[in-house]
Amino acid sequence: MVKTTIQGSRHPLAEYIDRLENGQDLLKDSPQNVIEVVGILKSYGVILDEYSNNLIYIADHQFLILFPFFKYFNGEFSIEKLLRHWNHNRTNFEYAEYCMKSMMWHGGGGLDAYLDTSEFRDNVEQVIKAQFKHNFFMLTLHKIFPEFLPEQMRMMAYYSGLGQFWRVMADIFLDLSDRYDRGEISSIPDVVQHILDGLVKDANKPITYEVKVREKVYEVLPKAAKLTFLMDTAVPYVEAIFFRGTPFPGTISYNAQSYQIPSEQSIFTYGALYADPLPIGGAGIPPTLLMQDMRHHLPEYLHEVYRESFRQEDDLLVQICQSFQKSMFCVTTAAIKGLAPHPLDTTNTEEKQENRSYLEGWMDRLKTSQILIVNQ
Repeated sequence: MVKTTIQGSRHPLAEYIDRLENGQDLLKDSPQNVIEVVGILKSYGVILDEYSNNLIYIADHQFLILFPFFKYFNGEFSIEKLLRHWNHNRTNFEYAEYCMKSMMWHGGGGLDAYLDTSEFRDNVEQVIKAQFKHNFFMLTLHKIFPEFLPEQMRMMAYYSGLGQFWRVMADIFLDLSDRYDRGEISSIPDVVQHILDGLVKDANKPITYEVKVREKVYEVLPKAAKLTFLMDTAVPYVEAIFFRGTPFPGTISYNAQSYQIPSEQSIFTYGALYADPLPIGGAGIPPTLLMQDMRHHLPEYLHEVYRESFRQEDDLLVQICQSFQKSMFCVTTAAIKGLAPHPLDTTNTEEKQENRSYLEGWMDRLKTSQILIVNQ
């Protein structure tokens, strides 16, 4: 290998390309940032654990139920829980479904591709025939509208896939918090490395999905499909939720003639890395549900940071959102490093140039994100 250097990038975000090439991260390292990122990921990990359990429960037990009224109860229905549900004294599982539907709509990755195969369709046909074996009405409906029930099962596959993805991420974030408490995490590079190690460790973890009908198990996403955690759920999730997202109702016009929404999904920039934290708390803003959930699980050291801020707890959801965005830039950094064509510390000229082009592609997408704001 020939040791050499290449000229600095002329990209508008060249500073961040330089940081990544020199082993640093998108988010600057500081004691304040470490406290915010670790603390918010502790809360997020608790919530993801609940979201994951519910998504997997729905996929396993609420499939092909047209009106799943009690899907948020995880099979443990009671009048007491129903009253808490109506009083909004509960986890907002609607946000998990919002992410699932956004991920399904944007597509991408092997999971999305597999759902359009004849193999998946054959698997689903077996489930439909078994589920409605003695239901003449539903079988007739299936013949008249042959795409309706398979589309429901495609959605169930995304419920399960996202649930399995979040199961891994919840464990990564909760383990990060435990390591911080033990004094093993003390910097943003430590945080990013921990997340990267977790992603690499479970990169090839199989994503499978099966359902049981009358004691017989049917494979919907078989192991033979070779769907994996990193490329088939993690990468599409980053694309759909971190970058593209969906326009928030009430903040932008859905009128086609107003041209406020891009005509191509591929150029959407409504994801977590771009969102303005200020609207958090407004009606119709999906991330508000997540921030409301996380506020109940903030570690005391992070809550104290918020109490000492200028507005104290008057804008708590906004502060949580700002910390959350910082943490998502750490996750994005881990993804960028993990997916790089070559190690970012390579000394080979050609490899360095390939890495440079790769990083400039990422920075092109981050130009209008909150990257400058979170680093102020």
